[in-house]
Amino acid sequence: MTTTVETPAGKPGSGKGKGTGATSSGTPRRRLTYPMVLLLIAGGLVLLSVVRVVTGADSLTATSQWASALSFAVPIGLAGLGGLWAERSGVVNIGLEGMMMLGLFAAGWIGWQYGPWAAVLAGIIGGMLGGLVHAVATVTFGVDHIVSGVAINILALGVVQFLAKLWFGADGSPAKDAGGNDKQSPQMDILQPFSVPGVADWLGDIAGKRWFLISDLAGILRAGVNNVSWLTLLAVLLFVGTYVVLWKTSFGLRLRSCGENPQATESLGVNVYAYKYVALLVSGGLAGLGGAYLAVLIRMYQDGQTGGRGYLGLATMIFGNWRPGGVATGAGLFGFMDALQTRDGGATVHATLLLFALALAGVAIWQLWRGKRLTALIVAVVGAALWIWYATTDTMPLELVSASPYLTTLLVLTLFAQRLRTPKAVGKPYRRGEGG
Repeated sequence: MTTTVETPAGKPGSGKGKGTGATSSGTPRRRLTYPMVLLLIAGGLVLLSVVRVVTGADSLTATSQWASALSFAVPIGLAGLGGLWAERSGVVNIGLEGMMMLGLFAAGWIGWQYGPWAAVLAGIIGGMLGGLVHAVATVTFGVDHIVSGVAINILALGVVQFLAKLWFGADGSPAKDAGGNDKQSPQMDILQPFSVPGVADWLGDIAGKRWFLISDLAGILRAGVNNVSWLTLLAVLLFVGTYVVLWKTSFGLRLRSCGENPQATESLGVNVYAYKYVALLVSGGLAGLGGAYLAVLIRMYQDGQTGGRGYLGLATMIFGNWRPGGVATGAGLFGFMDALQTRDGGATVHATLLLFALALAGVAIWQLWRGKRLTALIVAVVGAALWIWYATTDTMPLELVSASPYLTTLLVLTLFAQRLRTPKAVGKPYRRGEGG
C-alpha cells in the first residue's frame, strides 16, 4: 500500500512540511499498512488472551461483553462519523450532542406511533435539522463555530424537554395514556435482531471450550453474528460508504479541499458554501441516527439518554485522525470501556489496568525503536504506574469504574496527540470571494 501526500487543494503532490503528511524535517510520515494493521490486531488478541488467563476475567473476551461493547460503540461511532464529515469540510461541530438529542426525541415521538424503522428516519431528520441550524449560523452568517455548537447543545436540551412535557406528559394526551410522561415517550415496537445461522452456534461452541486465543477470538467474532441489530449493520455500511465517498470520488475530494483551502477550492469553480451545507446536513443526520439508535435500543425516548456520547464522538474523531477507520477504532475502544461497567464492574475494569500496562510497554518499546526516547520514557512511566496500581489493588472503586471511558479518552488522546493531522482550514472563517 503506497502513501501519497496531499496538497491543500487535496490533490497528490510532493509538498513537505507541517500538515501535509510529512514531518517538520521533511521526512515522510509513515502510515499504517494493511499487514501492520493485521499484526496489531493479532497482537491485541494475544494480549487480551494473556490478560484473561492471568486475571481470570473471562468477561474480557466473552461474547456478551463484546456484544455490549458493540451496542455502546455504535452511537459514539455515528457521532464521530458526523463530526468527521463536518470538520473535513472545514466546520467544527461540537453541537453533535444536541443533534443526537434531537434525533433521540424525534425517534421516540414517531417510533411509538409508527414503529422502529419510522423512528430511524425521524431521528435522521431531527439531527439534520440541527445540522441545518449550525450551517446557517456558521456558513451563511459567519458565527463562531464553537459558539454555534454550544448554542445548539443548550437549545436542543431545552427544546426536547419542553416538547416532552407538551407531547408526552400532557394530561389526556394519547402519549400519556399509552404510558408516556414528561421524561419519556411510550414504548415502540421492538426491532428484531438477526443472527447468521450456523456460524453463531459454531463460534459459540468454540468459545465455550476456553482454548487460549482460539476461544477468545471465537467469542469476540460471535458478537458480530449473533443477535445483531440491523442498525449496527447500517452503521458499518455508513463507515464504508463514508470512506468511499470522501476518499474515492471527486465529490469527496472537493469536500475535503473545502476543509484544507477553501479559497483555492473556490478559484476552481467549486461552490464552497454548498459543500459545507451538504457536509453539515450529513453530519447532523449521522448524529441524529446515533440518537435514533439509542431510542430503538431501549424502545423509547428517555430524558438524558445521550449521556455525553456526542462529546465522546468528537473524541473518537480526533483519536481517529479524521479518518473513518480511526473513528471506528476509537468508538470500539470507548464502547468496550463503557460496556465493562455492566460486566463484573470493578473486577473487570481492574483487569484492564494490566491490559493497558502491557500495551503501553509495547508502545514504549516502539517509540524507543523510533528514536523518541522522551516519549518512550513518558509512556513507560505511565505503564509502570498502571502496573503498580494493578499489583497493589484487588478491585476498582465504583467511581473510577463509571469514569473509566472518559479516563481512557484522556489517556489515548494524550498518547496519540503528536500524530494528529487536523484539516488546515477547520474552524477558520470563510467568506465567498475573499480569496480572489
